[in-house]
Amino acid sequence: MTAPDRSHAMDHVILVLFENRSLDNLLGHLYAPGDGKDYEGVLGRDLSNPVPDWAEHQPPDGTGRVAVHVGDSLDAPNPDSGEEYFHTNTQLFGILDEQNRFAGGDDIKAPYNAPADGATPTMDGFVTDYISFFTWEMGRQPTYDEYAQIMQCYTPEQVPVLNGLAREFGVFDHWFCEVPSQTFMNRSFWTAATCSPLPTGGTTNTPLGHWIHDNTAETIFNRLEAHGRTWKVYVEGDTGASLTGLIHWPQLHERFATHFVPFSEFEKDAAAGTLPDFAMIEPNLLVGHGDFHPAAGAALVKGLSLDVDVPSSILSGDAFLQRIYDAYRGMRSPTGANVWNTALLIGWDEPGGTYDHVPPGAVPAPDPAAPAGQFGFRFDRSGYRVPAIVVSPWVESGSVYADEHRHTSLIATLRGLWDLGDPFTERDKAARPIDYVFSRETPTDPDQWDVPRANPVPAWQIDWEASDRTLSNLGKVAIPGLLQTAKEKGWPVPPQLEDPAFHLTTNLAFHAQQLLFRRIWPLLGPQDEDLARLEATVAQDLADATKPEA
Repeated sequence: MTAPDRSHAMDHVILVLFENRSLDNLLGHLYAPGDGKDYEGVLGRDLSNPVPDWAEHQPPDGTGRVAVHVGDSLDAPNPDSGEEYFHTNTQLFGILDEQNRFAGGDDIKAPYNAPADGATPTMDGFVTDYISFFTWEMGRQPTYDEYAQIMQCYTPEQVPVLNGLAREFGVFDHWFCEVPSQTFMNRSFWTAATCSPLPTGGTTNTPLGHWIHDNTAETIFNRLEAHGRTWKVYVEGDTGASLTGLIHWPQLHERFATHFVPFSEFEKDAAAGTLPDFAMIEPNLLVGHGDFHPAAGAALVKGLSLDVDVPSSILSGDAFLQRIYDAYRGMRSPTGANVWNTALLIGWDEPGGTYDHVPPGAVPAPDPAAPAGQFGFRFDRSGYRVPAIVVSPWVESGSVYADEHRHTSLIATLRGLWDLGDPFTERDKAARPIDYVFSRETPTDPDQWDVPRANPVPAWQIDWEASDRTLSNLGKVAIPGLLQTAKEKGWPVPPQLEDPAFHLTTNLAFHAQQLLFRRIWPLLGPQDEDLARLEATVAQDLADATKPEA
């Protein structure tokens, strides 16, 4: 078929959002100083972070610092690093209030390690925060080797698909996340240019009620529908839930049964040329996640280590990215969406506490007239860098885009190219569009694209016995409260939950949440005979959960 001209490069857009890695962490070794690229990575720079004098285990070389070094574990940092607003403050500014040393979650106190107004990030608090948070998570201070992992950065050979795509197409080396905090608010900015911040929520993932009830901002999905455009969210994994749907529940819940579909549908739609105008892809973000997210099991509940992590979420994430790329490269339909009129944007929500050396700057608040949000944050400074790559035959191979971008650059681009109307907020109004990247007069040949294949991914096997013990302890804490809430609301509850011998098992937790999410996102969960089998499985799990523990 005849390829269209580059003006059609973004007739369709695919956006995949991965989790919790900085640019230095995954792409820091992409280009060396002698490669002829003006690239802001870690090679050729003397980068390190100080170790606080209160750390029990000082660096063995006597320098008092940890240097950036090549990662030796593809699941580091393990346990997970802090990603909430107060942890990011420490990471960026080196500020750790005395009362917040060795604290996490609800134990963090005001002023939340916040910097003075107008302060410039020093990017020297990553080791300090990791030692402090590790101690809260694990109940002891880390050894040098344990805390040094926060300064690991990976090579192209370790993450070949992501780095290969960055080299074969274009990479943004000054793409910053929107909020110096965690997942929900940064994903919300990707798709709404705000997160409806309130004094009661929006600066961290909790309380969950903020996202289910209060994040009422118009989304890109609403705007697309209002202008006759189409969209779908494609979700990978067996859990049957969509984080995009959860974050934008007030605006999108009426579309849960129609627009949220399994990732397998993406591969079919890509091959058939039937992708919507805007296709958003969610990796498996939960149990056995393939989203690049560091090991999260020890960070979910203080004192508990939940067995939810794959042997390497980096390897698993890179392998999933290969599936997406393969489907994209194979889009050759003579009508509808194809590789020549569709752009693939690979992005991240936030860096998740992993090291980066480039300080972020000030940004306009989405609504300057709004009161300060949760923890007194005014949303007037952004988080730090994340990987961002654009894939298209209209992109010059080996491109490095040094201009400053943030997540709202995508909304700014779509508003202009697709005539979607006024800015959503002051944030996307100020964002620079990215359509300048489609600079080739003629497209490259997809059959000649040279991207390495993913490294082998170890099989994920859960330690059921250990997980059952952990969940049993969690259940003893959580179940009474859940029972009381259900009774107050008049909800029916399985009688097994009130059995004195009841203990929460991994099987029951996993299967029950599948059944619950199936009610909310009906296309994402099991269908027909598979649904009937799941219901029978949950009934058996409930019976097993009342058997005396070994």
